[in-house]
Amino acid sequence: MSTEPAVANVQEDQVVSQEEIPQKKGKQGKYRREKPWDTDDIDHWKVEEFKPEYNPAPFTEESSFATLFPKYRENYLREVWGHVTRALDKVGIACVLDLVEGSMTVKTTRKTWDPYMILKARDLVKLLARSVPLPQALKILEDGIACDIIKIGNIVHNKERFVKRRQRLLGPNGSTLKAMELLTQCYVMVQGNTVSCMGPYKGLKEVRRIVIDCMNNIHPIYHIKELMIKRELAKDPKLAEESWDRFLPHFKKKNVKPQKKKVSKKEKKDYTPFPPAQTPSKIDLQLESGEYFLKPKEKEARAMEKKKEEQKENSLKRQAERELAFVPPVEDTPKKRKKANKSEE
Repeated sequence: MSTEPAVANVQEDQVVSQEEIPQKKGKQGKYRREKPWDTDDIDHWKVEEFKPEYNPAPFTEESSFATLFPKYRENYLREVWGHVTRALDKVGIACVLDLVEGSMTVKTTRKTWDPYMILKARDLVKLLARSVPLPQALKILEDGIACDIIKIGNIVHNKERFVKRRQRLLGPNGSTLKAMELLTQCYVMVQGNTVSCMGPYKGLKEVRRIVIDCMNNIHPIYHIKELMIKRELAKDPKLAEESWDRFLPHFKKKNVKPQKKKVSKKEKKDYTPFPPAQTPSKIDLQLESGEYFLKPKEKEARAMEKKKEEQKENSLKRQAERELAFVPPVEDTPKKRKKANKSEE
């Protein structure tokens, strides 16, 4: 009996509170409520630091990731592995370098407090395997920095074309790569069949688009020009809510046909139903000349005679060439002067 009036009071309070909160009209605002604590000065995209106090208890399961590395990276990894171990110990991650199998393994321990740090450690060993230097690769452990490894080996099948398009990413003296890094705020490393990049998520998205379009025969300079224009437009607050399409360049694709090689037309021969005559073999030639029936000593004697004749001809040619050096050059004979006074004679 005592519970009925209490339930009635709770229902009355709920009705009063619902009447006080202004509701938005329409289907979309049916269940929406105002949030006075959510102000405009709050940055929803900011990644807050994860502290050890947030997760005091150890993990119940162990997570691990392994990555293979090429043979030429073995010496470098052996030198810097002590620095890698010390950097991962600070965040509670264990690492193992196996030189027999050629692999790097990272795994969680009882000291690990950040659950996302194992994924950061996995990215670290991936970057080290792709020839990224250690001081740059260690930045992946910071908040707000991610990495992306773009595979470009399967996009272009022709090897010569692949090398030319990969060289476009670097540009003359690395100028194109440097411009890309400045505009996207990312670190980019072109190595073999992959492109490794590190930086903010927005910049990684732009780098991936530039790299894949470059391998599909769209020059990176077009995207760089577009990014430069966007950076200037972002400085103007008046254009924050407007479309930027009218300011961005629109490039038309031009199909330049390669020059066709001139094919020399072969003269048609008269058709004959008979096959061409068979080329005589070495034995046939010997039978014709009668050499086939000679004894081995006679063959050797004939070969020596032939050889001596060839030597004699060559010596005569050389002697004639030597004698040319002693032939006097042709001198210009002076022209006789015409007699000036014909009349006097």
